[in-house]
Amino acid sequence: MVRRTKEEAQETRNSILDAAEHVFFEKGVSRTSLADIAQAAGVTRGAIYWHFANKGDLFTEMFDRVLLPLDELKAASLDPAEPDPLGRLIEICTLCLRDTASVPQRRRVFEIVFLKCELVEEMGPVRERHQANMREGLIAIEGGLRNAITKGQMPVDLDVRLAATMLHAFVGGALRDMLFLADSLDFDQHARQMIEAMFDTLRLSPALRIDAPGAGNLSGVGFSKAGDKTARLAGHAKSHGKSKPAIN
Repeated sequence: MVRRTKEEAQETRNSILDAAEHVFFEKGVSRTSLADIAQAAGVTRGAIYWHFANKGDLFTEMFDRVLLPLDELKAASLDPAEPDPLGRLIEICTLCLRDTASVPQRRRVFEIVFLKCELVEEMGPVRERHQANMREGLIAIEGGLRNAITKGQMPVDLDVRLAATMLHAFVGGALRDMLFLADSLDFDQHARQMIEAMFDTLRLSPALRIDAPGAGNLSGVGFSKAGDKTARLAGHAKSHGKSKPAIN
């Protein structure tokens, strides 16, 4: 009986998240009320408050559902035992673009996040979560690049902080372009090609070396605030794949 009650509670929670996703997409986040979501889910507002503290909490949980599948790949790129951390990084970035282009739920959620969410005062916690997610992503990329350096897959004098920032900006910009200009390019087909070209730039560009002329110092950006989650991911990593040739 207890198990059934837990299953029913989880079903209700999932139906609320599904309803929120569709209503946010149709109306935008700021114009959506919890009453709208309750009506779409066929539950009361009290049921929503039983599962979620507020609209921001509900929004965050909705977003997290499409991020979770990437965690294993993130972990693999950070695992010292992973023989091909560069390959795992390429997989992460490719999957992010390809799935957003081809998986309706992922595309819908990212369109909500990028195009239909005003970070007004009531969404302050959501803004903070976005910032935390960005920091976590930057830390994961940095860790993966450092791991790739130890495996001889990236140059030892790579400016890792700058390279991570560039890669993160590239993927974020590609996602926005995909959502704004849906017919500009078949991202599902070309995602891997685009990502590999970006990594070629990180590997080969003289401007991305630590001693490059005009190189600055990004040490004060503060990515480390989100390091705990990245460490947890690394602890659950699984190794797989083939190593790429060493970079001299």
